[in-house]
Amino acid sequence: MSYNKRLTALITIDSAIVLLSIYMSHFFLNPYAVAVDTSIIVSSLILLGSHHLFSYKLNFYRRAWRYASLEELAGIILIVSASILLTVVTQLIVFNNIYERALIITWMLHIIFMGGVRFSWRYYTGAKLLKKKTSSGKRTLIIGAGAAGRMIARQLKSSDESELYPVAFIDDDRLLKNLSISGITVEGSMNDLELVIQKNQIEHIIIAIPSLKQKRLNEIITEAKSFCEDVQILPKIEDVVLGKISINLIRDVSIEDLLGREPVQLDVDAISDKIEGRTILVTGAGGSIGSEICRQVSQFNPKVIVLLGHGEFSIYNIEKELVGTYPQISYPTEIVDVQDRERMFEVMTKYKPAIVYHAAAHKHVPLMERNPEAAVKNNIVGTKNTAEAADAAGVETFVMVSTDKAVNPTNVMGATKRLAEMLVQDLDSRSKTKFVAVRFGNVLGSRGSVIPLFKEQIRNGGPVTITHPDMVRYFMTIPEASRLVIQAGSLAWGGEIFVLDMGEPVKIIDLARNLITLSGFTEEEIGITYSGIRPGEKMYEELLGENEVHNKQVFPKIYIGKSADLYIEEIQQLLTDYSNVEKTVLTDTLLNLANNKLSNRENAISV
Repeated sequence: MSYNKRLTALITIDSAIVLLSIYMSHFFLNPYAVAVDTSIIVSSLILLGSHHLFSYKLNFYRRAWRYASLEELAGIILIVSASILLTVVTQLIVFNNIYERALIITWMLHIIFMGGVRFSWRYYTGAKLLKKKTSSGKRTLIIGAGAAGRMIARQLKSSDESELYPVAFIDDDRLLKNLSISGITVEGSMNDLELVIQKNQIEHIIIAIPSLKQKRLNEIITEAKSFCEDVQILPKIEDVVLGKISINLIRDVSIEDLLGREPVQLDVDAISDKIEGRTILVTGAGGSIGSEICRQVSQFNPKVIVLLGHGEFSIYNIEKELVGTYPQISYPTEIVDVQDRERMFEVMTKYKPAIVYHAAAHKHVPLMERNPEAAVKNNIVGTKNTAEAADAAGVETFVMVSTDKAVNPTNVMGATKRLAEMLVQDLDSRSKTKFVAVRFGNVLGSRGSVIPLFKEQIRNGGPVTITHPDMVRYFMTIPEASRLVIQAGSLAWGGEIFVLDMGEPVKIIDLARNLITLSGFTEEEIGITYSGIRPGEKMYEELLGENEVHNKQVFPKIYIGKSADLYIEEIQQLLTDYSNVEKTVLTDTLLNLANNKLSNRENAISV
């Protein structure tokens, strides 16, 4: 029904209610009276006019009565009382008398009829929707009968857009057991989960406890997934605007929910002071980490973000996305390989950025084992070119993205990243630019990481392949990794290696099993096989070596590592001679340099 038709219908119904109320009160007081005197006619007109006036002023005709509540009832009482009061004043002025008995009865009838019509409509539409949901909706269990759970239950019952039909609550508060909330019974605690699911033939579960600690959330997700394939959760409370929780904020459980720790938060004020209105340059801007850094930095309203990378399609994609989302920011693009020293100097001189986030790198461990020259060129030479160009251009802060594999490295990729860290730490000691490195573990969902591989293997029917049942890794999400990089830039004094407290390491086999379950399969259906540890891989990763540890956090969940010995002369010699070094010798040299295991500094390179 259109708004004008609805308004006409409401005004007509209300007019009939007003007139019926006042004439019924007259009939109750004078059942045998036939004629209608002037006082009744005048009072009727005043009451009718004032009712519509107050209803219009209080937007009463704009309310959706299918969602009527105590607030609407209070509105009815206010409008009727105000209308009666105005009629009292009119009777006193015109007739020098107040017909209080008639007005009291009119007031009561007026409220009863108005409330009855509107709440009857709510009951009718609600019953009609409930009947539809009962017959065709997914029977849904809500875990958590608190404020969020109650709100979700009411919205699910009243929404004709959702196919979910709430039939039961579960809550660990014993005082709530067997009580009815919004017409739905709290049937037990998490200990009764399997019984409640079987009893109510549950097809869908919603975890409605936004403030739940991550560890407990993991346990509930795992248990719920073992009994029901469709499990959704409300977002973290910090992601919800207070009072704005609604049904469309429910989301599917993702692998990120099983990290086992709370996400990193930012010092927004400190970052904003560094970035707002400035020029920022991001290398590797088309990659997983680089593109997310661009998204996160854009939220702080810089003047310019230079998108630098060697892959034209990935740079095109991130430019298109950012220009559409943040039209007030300029996004110049530079298709440049960081190994091209001359071009890197040209770009830095052209834009003179305040901050450089260096995310361009080769990161795939087995590939770099087979191609150590490529790792040296991109990770060491590329970093050296970018850092020295930033120094020459007078950049304020240079943040290099590093890895936990740079700690006591057993592989070429980790060794090259460790040597790159040494280069920027050395450059910091003789430059006005503040050079820092940021070290974190594996990034969930990044290109070449284990999660996309597992998902592809699951889509293909399995098996999921892991290297060893005891292998563990630190994990974080792409947004978390990017936030750490940005936060490091705001905390930098120069020369630091920033490290995220990533909680407890995660067993790769547990990650694989969780992903199989989240995909709706069992281990029997998909299967897991072991391929053996690959060249250069560790069983366990570290974030700081023993000689690098500072126990004090400089920011919640962020530590600073101590500077280690810097083998700059040997690195420079390596960069001069690496193209003439036999591959095996080059690999050994990289590992020796990165692990400070040189017995003779003058004989670091054997050609």
